[in-house]
Amino acid sequence: MTLFFANDYSKGAHPKVLEKLVETNMKIEVGYGFDTYCDSAKEKIRKACGKKDAEIFFLTGGTQTNATVIKSLLRPYEGVIAVNTGHISTHEAGIIEAGGHKVIELNNYNGKLNVDDVREYINTFYKDANRTHMVMPGMVYITYPTEYGTLYTKEELNNLYKVCKEYDIPLFVDGARLGYGLMARECDITFQEFSSLCDVFYIGGTKIGALCGEAVVFSNTKIIPQNYTTFIKQMGALLAKGRLLGVQFDALFTDNLYFEISKHAIDMAELLKETLKEKGYKFFLDSPTNQQFVVIKNEAAKELEKKMKFAYWEKYDNNNTIIRFVTDWATQKEDIEKLIDVL
Repeated sequence: MTLFFANDYSKGAHPKVLEKLVETNMKIEVGYGFDTYCDSAKEKIRKACGKKDAEIFFLTGGTQTNATVIKSLLRPYEGVIAVNTGHISTHEAGIIEAGGHKVIELNNYNGKLNVDDVREYINTFYKDANRTHMVMPGMVYITYPTEYGTLYTKEELNNLYKVCKEYDIPLFVDGARLGYGLMARECDITFQEFSSLCDVFYIGGTKIGALCGEAVVFSNTKIIPQNYTTFIKQMGALLAKGRLLGVQFDALFTDNLYFEISKHAIDMAELLKETLKEKGYKFFLDSPTNQQFVVIKNEAAKELEKKMKFAYWEKYDNNNTIIRFVTDWATQKEDIEKLIDVL
């Protein structure tokens, strides 16, 4: 069987999630997320993040979630600030622009957005006499972890949120890999602290144990647009059998499962990292999460591709390529050992 380290969403669902789906399969529930399983999952998520008044919505996938949250919170003449390596900037097929909003790209620092750059950009905008002819910055978007597997510190998140509040714009965190970030050994923030340092975020299910689905959490309920479920439906992100998402998140947030399986992926990534370091491999950067980026010769990458699946990330120089290995909730120690043997 081909070794697979290309991404963290190609496997199915955690056995406990599947078990819950089978167990509830023949029970009759109302649709569109108004069922008892969604209600139960919401209460468990509120308890976990320490936000008893948070509003939670279950959407079908990450791209739909980003598009829905961003479009619903921006005015027609506003854009969203993001780093040039952000997911909405690169791998979402221009859905934000297709929805009528500009992605205002700023430079990244190992995948992260710099608070001084954000402040400078917004200040420059408001000082420009021609700003009525320009796209107004109406939101800040970041990913946690970033596309390079790096993490914002508690201080960095706090500073970003302060700037957003200063200019009265929401901070939205894409948490497709949220569990992997919070369980990283270098993470210095709890889930409850994290949920208090942004206005809205989503908990990724697709990449962490669910068949599909993301849970959008509005920590700041004052910014939720009216009739939000109707808006989600317009965006094609509402599932008629909403119970399927509720059941999965209910299982993931029972007995700390979501964070336990996230920690397992981190443990596997750390094992991989330690072994690669021992063997002298060069890392593109130091990622504390489940994505590891290695610099290897172009010819070696081609040979390696015959024996396993990984992701080509970007060109390093004329002779070397950056490739990415990804662990997930289902990665086993034996997989790491086989990978090392091949390397």
